[in-house]
Amino acid sequence: MATATVTPATEEAEAPHPQPDKLYEILYGRVVEKPMSALAAWIATRLATRLDRFTQEHQLGNIVSEMLFILHARRNLRRRPDVAFVSVERWPLNQLLPFDEDWAVSPSLAIEIVSPSNTFNGLLAKIREYFRHGVLEVWVFSPEERLIYVYRSPTEVRILKAGDTISTELIPGWSAPITELIPEVPEQLPALDE
Repeated sequence: MATATVTPATEEAEAPHPQPDKLYEILYGRVVEKPMSALAAWIATRLATRLDRFTQEHQLGNIVSEMLFILHARRNLRRRPDVAFVSVERWPLNQLLPFDEDWAVSPSLAIEIVSPSNTFNGLLAKIREYFRHGVLEVWVFSPEERLIYVYRSPTEVRILKAGDTISTELIPGWSAPITELIPEVPEQLPALDE
């Protein structure tokens, strides 16, 4: 992951915002670019579409993609899950969403889709931060392995594979087969030396 350092955050500091066409997160005052692969973007779009249709129909909350959530304003920690669900208990449907700022709420469900730029330690740190700041469940999609890691805490994880169906108590009645959310990925062969 590429990183760009900015002025450290203070209690009164506004979050720095880099170029608007780049995805980024703010980790304790540092802007960190968040590159996303085409496959990860495809999975996120497919998942968000299916979840959004269901949650809107049943008035359960809001589904968003690539939303920057303010997890800790004073420490300037803002994370951007690939897809997130914010329940009506956390943000009522009749309450307007922020127009020109990041969303000051912790999602109920945060979903990350592994891209080549992700690191194992980076994902673990993000999972811990999500739970530390009130997220109730985290899903980590691994397209290459065709697995989904469902975390109910930083140490309680259930692993789903092709053939399984994913669901959550946070969105009662919704489910989807893993094979419909993660396509088969062709095996990547190492480059041949010429």
